[in-house]
Amino acid sequence: MSVYQNLYQNATNIITTFYESTKQLDYDLYAGVDIPSLNWAERLWMSWYNWVGNPVLATGIFAFLMHELIYFGRCIPWILIDNYGQSWAGKYKLQEAKKPSTKQQWECTKYVLKTHFSVELPQIYLFHPMAASVGMKTWQVPFPTWQTMFYQIALFFIMEDAWHYFAHRALHHRSIYKYIHKLHHEFSAPFGLAAEYAHPIEILVLGIGTVGGPLLWCWASGGNMHLITMYTWITLRLFQAVDAHSGYDFPWSLNKFFPLWAGADHHDFHHQAFSNCYSTSFRYIDYIFGTDQKYHAFRDKQKAAKAAAKAGQKVEKVDDHFKED
Repeated sequence: MSVYQNLYQNATNIITTFYESTKQLDYDLYAGVDIPSLNWAERLWMSWYNWVGNPVLATGIFAFLMHELIYFGRCIPWILIDNYGQSWAGKYKLQEAKKPSTKQQWECTKYVLKTHFSVELPQIYLFHPMAASVGMKTWQVPFPTWQTMFYQIALFFIMEDAWHYFAHRALHHRSIYKYIHKLHHEFSAPFGLAAEYAHPIEILVLGIGTVGGPLLWCWASGGNMHLITMYTWITLRLFQAVDAHSGYDFPWSLNKFFPLWAGADHHDFHHQAFSNCYSTSFRYIDYIFGTDQKYHAFRDKQKAAKAAAKAGQKVEKVDDHFKED
């Protein structure tokens, strides 16, 4: 059999398997499960998959609705702060003079919704077959222990951060920047809704880090992962992305207690300077490769200016113009 025949056969098998996996099931997924031993969440999980009857469809619907609820739900507090909370939160805004207008927020929302339905929805629907192909437990119960979920999610944060750093930095290369990543930098002072305001190609490229890490781990560990862990990871990742674009750095922000955490303070500078601070969750990779030097220099100037102002000294405007790497 030739190489081309092998490729054709493999493609046919994949399509056939996918088609069969989307057909309505006529048997009980949970025959033999000890239902009394399950907790309330596991019983709800089981009820959902039994009610829909099709694991691929059940996962696709739930994952998409969860994504929309978490993403826009997490954006709402930042929208309220931007529009109604400046009396107390304004002093914590990283770029004090730049507040998103209602028009900017609405245009951003419309674009994000468009990409959610046209770019992310197909990916989410296809996730179940991909997860099943690497042995991930999807409809099964019971859930893994919280200890198992904790170490796996910690690993996913590290894997995604590394992928994001190098992919993000590549998107800043002058040969392709204006075609793809420039769209995301339309807002030099970001706000929560702008976290997923990006070109479709960027969504696909950076999304590999979010989805690919868990799939790779699941394959390498022989299927030692459950879909509930993936959902928890996605929820935390969405929180991180929205908060990093919020434009606010509070005394109670996570980076104040966990110095390796990037947070809005780190990523806001990236939007302001169009360079430096390429990581998403942590700071150490930028430190290793020296792509945080402008960030530290600028923050040091800001601190010195605030100290001088507090002492009643004349303060020069801190230069906020940067050369792109």
